[in-house]
Amino acid sequence: MKTDTIPLYEQVADEIASTIANGTLKPGEKLPSLRTMKQRRQVSMTTVQEAFGMLEDRGLIEARPQSGYFVRRRLPRLPAASCPSPEPQPVVTNPLLWRYLRYVAESAGNSFACATPSAELFPDRALNSMMTHTLRRQPHLITEYGRSDGLPELRRQIARRTLDWGQTLSADDILITNGCVEALNLSLLAVTQPGDVVAIESPCYFGVLQLLETRGLKGLEIPTDPVTGMSVEALDVATRYGGVKAVIVVSNFSNPLGALIPEANKRRMVQMLAERGVPLIEDDVYGEFYFGRERPLPCKAFDTTGNVLYNASFTKQALPGLRIGWMAGGRYHAELQMQKFGMSFCTPSLLQVVAAEFLAAGGFDRHIRQLRRTLCRQVHEMLALVTEAFPAGTRITEPQGGFLLWLELPEGADSQSLFDAALREGIGFTPGQLFSPRGEFSRCMRLSCGVPLTPARVAALKRLGELAHVQLG
Repeated sequence: MKTDTIPLYEQVADEIASTIANGTLKPGEKLPSLRTMKQRRQVSMTTVQEAFGMLEDRGLIEARPQSGYFVRRRLPRLPAASCPSPEPQPVVTNPLLWRYLRYVAESAGNSFACATPSAELFPDRALNSMMTHTLRRQPHLITEYGRSDGLPELRRQIARRTLDWGQTLSADDILITNGCVEALNLSLLAVTQPGDVVAIESPCYFGVLQLLETRGLKGLEIPTDPVTGMSVEALDVATRYGGVKAVIVVSNFSNPLGALIPEANKRRMVQMLAERGVPLIEDDVYGEFYFGRERPLPCKAFDTTGNVLYNASFTKQALPGLRIGWMAGGRYHAELQMQKFGMSFCTPSLLQVVAAEFLAAGGFDRHIRQLRRTLCRQVHEMLALVTEAFPAGTRITEPQGGFLLWLELPEGADSQSLFDAALREGIGFTPGQLFSPRGEFSRCMRLSCGVPLTPARVAALKRLGELAHVQLG
């Protein structure tokens, strides 16, 4: 790309990022002041402020009150998770899950458990107004069934958004669902039978584990790097002899690691599984929460054979109460339509009309830009707090997007016991044992950065660190 097509503030940000990457500016060192940078670069103060803001979003620098900007210290990197077992495992619900879900349903205030942005970050007034106007214009929407495949205008709006991937999806390729969970459930129904083996990430989102258990499927854990995601090499070995019938992967900013699979790995994964006839079920519910300049491509962008069943939703992004999900099932589309008809018949038309209008009017894009900035800031605020408050030797992910942190506490810690102790003080998080079919990751925990850090929540996070100190003696 030519330099003159890149905004000036991005050029300045890239130059500073290069000095950090080559070691000229080291972690912990103070950057020149905004005024000094303005004079050195011969640019406006606004340009320097935008450049520094971009560097903060990338996690390269941090502002310290009354002190200026500093190069962020890099945290100890987590290693790739090893598989608890090389053999497929029947999935049995961890009894801890029901206590955890009951807590999430009833919790308020100082909880870092729920993997969704705080309700106060969503455009509820705008959506309420749109719903009221929609009902006035189209009162029949609450007295009639809708189409099983979804509202045509909503499917068209979604298909338009996929043009950014270089894809040629049409409205007819899209199926509207009740959230992403239904989409994943339909995907499993379409390509597996009870007793089949499904390759999964390790650690793996417990909602996926529940779906596998419900369908009577076995999970084969694939080592997953906290930065680059599921190991393509390990997946290559696992799928070589036909035992694996499907693969489920969160390609962009996975739950719980926040990993981002590099494009080269996505391309290789898609091609390899297509050649072997192993369906790839992709969950891209976090793809819009990127901290860089551009949205990362999903695996579906590299699908030329229709072997990728792409699943996403707007629930975590803007419309949690509407439960609007969608999928592009490729060559499995007809089977998915049949399964959708049998499972829930349709998604409520009123909710689809509101979602379509929100997309068409540009409301979604304006909202998601602001939400990305907010979540990026909250992630880095929590990174700083956790680094300060938790025991020495705690290792933590530094995600490039999303709003989840994965911690590995030092030897001797037990996240289930810590969960119980924290719960007694009204503080919540997600214990690591829930992310493995065998209850592994006992020293790990997931923290959600979806809630603004009020003084009360800062105190709660510090107290959680103290409880971890107490547990370790």
